Amino acid sequence: MTDQSTIIPFQNAARKGLAQHSTFFERGEFEAILNIYGKMVASGYWKDYAISGSRDMATFAVHQKASERPVFRITKTPALRNKQGAYAIHSSQGQILKRGHELAQVLKYFEKKLIKLVQ
Repeated sequence: MTDQSTIIPFQNAARKGLAQHSTFFERGEFEAILNIYGKMVASGYWKDYAISGSRDMATFAVHQKASERPVFRITKTPALRNKQGAYAIHSSQGQILKRGHELAQVLKYFEKKLIKLVQ
């Protein structure tokens, strides 16, 4: 049997400050990311994705195969909002490929990959 004094009901956790605030993508941001994801899947570049949210950062990771590490990571870090910009694209090695204050501008990085030469 457990000791009832150590159990904290979920509804009381937020009032006591015990609940952690998670950073995640808002609906409009998530729609923009999924829009470019759908285009890249249709082009055959990307196959799978993973989403994670933590206290400091939200991440949308893109994979060519589910068993490999992510090819790109799209991150939102609100702490950098007033500095370099909250949004960034990271390569598989961790390099920052593009960073900015607006997600739409950052996601334009992927549009050059969608252009195909037609003969």
